[in-house]
Amino acid sequence: MTRSTTFTASIFAGLLAAFGTSAHAADLTVGANIGNVPWEFEDASGKVTGFEVDLVNEIAKRLGKTVEFVNTPFNGLFPAVQSGRINMAISSITITEKRLESVSFAQPYYDSDQSLTVTAASGIMGLKDMGEKVVGVDTGSTGDMWSEANKGEYKLGEIRRFEGLQPAMLDLVAGRIDGYISDIPALLYYAKDKPELKVVERIPTGEKYSIMFNKDDPLATEVNAVITTLKQEGFIAQLHETWFGAKAEDTTSTVTVLDMPKAM
Repeated sequence: MTRSTTFTASIFAGLLAAFGTSAHAADLTVGANIGNVPWEFEDASGKVTGFEVDLVNEIAKRLGKTVEFVNTPFNGLFPAVQSGRINMAISSITITEKRLESVSFAQPYYDSDQSLTVTAASGIMGLKDMGEKVVGVDTGSTGDMWSEANKGEYKLGEIRRFEGLQPAMLDLVAGRIDGYISDIPALLYYAKDKPELKVVERIPTGEKYSIMFNKDDPLATEVNAVITTLKQEGFIAQLHETWFGAKAEDTTSTVTVLDMPKAM
């Protein structure tokens, strides 16, 4: 999920208030936008779980460290790692050249695209049917940027911004928006047991997700080495099967060992 890295004083102040003094109780504090299914969310018992939660817990175990997840708005993850309030961040964060100028990433572990989700009753079959329609996106996300860049081509109507999937889905089902553009793995997972919703089109964006760190933090190199081991052992591929019910293709970053991304 590619989102803007704009830092504001109000966001930082909110983070300070939210983190308090408990954020340093564990060896590693991990910022996560809890509610980002299936990557990090609360199960029925209130336990934080998900693909990236399982991955980070295993990484921490291999490093011999304890870990604490800190619920953080997506746009707040960037100033949080840059200020040292958290050690690393997850939430299906896309590696981009722009981001590599100010933060570091370990090697990617998931390849993704965007998607269009609508209600099954809407009759919308794809982007070609979204002319003059209201489109929902996550604030500052790849979906947001893609929609703005392609608004003219598809004659999109109003672009309405949300802070996460859940409020967007409520508005979609209620008919307040006509479609929702966001990460395809999250939407496929969310809609799989909801016949009233339908993912009608994949939007190719060629994204790769990874864990984000402060710029040149040595921890990024340590974590990258563990990810290499976990790929070689098949651990991350097994996570893919567990959370998506399908085998990861050998050509994807879920399986293939890659270099740490560097700014050009």
